[in-house]
Amino acid sequence: MKPSRSFVALTMSTMLLLPVGIAVTAPAAHAAHRGVVGEQPVQWTPHVLDGTVKDILRIGNTVLVGGEFTRVAEVDGDEHTLRNLFAFEHGTGRIIRDFEPDVSAMVTSLAPGPNDSVVVGGRFTAVDGKPSRGLARLSLADGGPVSEFDAVLDDGATNRLATDGARLYVGGNFTGVSGAERTGLARLDLRTGEVDRNFAPRLAEPRRGSLRVQELALSPDGRRLAINGTFTKVDDKNRYQIAMIDTAEAFVTPWSTSAYEAPCDYERIHTYMRQMAFSPDGSYFAVVTGGGPKVKPGLCKSTSRFENTDKADSQPTWSNKTGGDSLYSVEVTESAVYVGGHQRWMDNEKGELNPGPGSVEREGIGAVDPRTGRALAWNPGRARGHGAEALHATSDGLYVGSDTERLAGEYHARLGMFPLA
Repeated sequence: MKPSRSFVALTMSTMLLLPVGIAVTAPAAHAAHRGVVGEQPVQWTPHVLDGTVKDILRIGNTVLVGGEFTRVAEVDGDEHTLRNLFAFEHGTGRIIRDFEPDVSAMVTSLAPGPNDSVVVGGRFTAVDGKPSRGLARLSLADGGPVSEFDAVLDDGATNRLATDGARLYVGGNFTGVSGAERTGLARLDLRTGEVDRNFAPRLAEPRRGSLRVQELALSPDGRRLAINGTFTKVDDKNRYQIAMIDTAEAFVTPWSTSAYEAPCDYERIHTYMRQMAFSPDGSYFAVVTGGGPKVKPGLCKSTSRFENTDKADSQPTWSNKTGGDSLYSVEVTESAVYVGGHQRWMDNEKGELNPGPGSVEREGIGAVDPRTGRALAWNPGRARGHGAEALHATSDGLYVGSDTERLAGEYHARLGMFPLA
């Protein structure tokens, strides 16, 4: 599963001793998916009745859902007014009424915090009526802000969070955190929110628009942080839209690729890079991309595998293109690379908004073989809409969040879960 954004629990049994002298709790080992999830969703997940789901996180038996919405219904029809964030019980779908924070605007990312808490990132400026730009740590017991965590963005918003159990990585479009100058990327103490003064990779020369980190992903051992966004240089080295940071040295690694230098988008899109996820063993990571309305050369509208090495000018081990439709989310297990978006096909390298030779239909969601890069037979389908922007693998299945109501031919409004077969 994906420790870059979330994990089921924190463990104190494994410590990473980094060269900078910081003891860091490693992410918990993830339960293996020895197979692909089933095509029939469970029947107990709640329905999100408006807006869109941006992220999903399971902590123990509590499932948290973030996005931009106002109304949620349990499967028995009981409707609740819940803004942008709510929690329910895994296995029953029961809405947890004690957890009802008032988050003023969109939640884009969730990460587990210490002492039964969750860190929330997004475009909001207040929680429960109190100023809290872009970041907050909330108690799972009552949804209230944890007072010891006092980090706030100076401006802008958070796009993605990641944690190793002791430190919190924040990526977004901001120029500072709690008064410390940071352009699009920062590392904080997970408990207090204090900015790590020793972690300040320098992003520079945006390809378009302002500097920002669009997405980030943390390796299972916590030592490598993949970032993507509008930048073309990191620490004065050429890194076009994507780079790898050594978290111990707080400096860009030798890994690089020219694969995303092609201009796949159009002027309104500052970057076509979208989500990334490491494999459970950390040996590789997968990247998905969007793009403009036309089919162009390059890795736009694709999913690709890159090996986790220090090799300069790396090329993807494989790529799988949709033939003209964007992918937004990715989740990696031992058995599959799951992708979500508004795609119509996979294996469609020669398609141009049509099914090319060898393509297979995969409406809005699909799975790719981690070894070959070819689409697996798994094909539940979902109403495409803008796309599925949230995938979260747990020990017993795969959660999916989107902006549409049909999943695998059934009504599952904006939220569903495929169990392991």
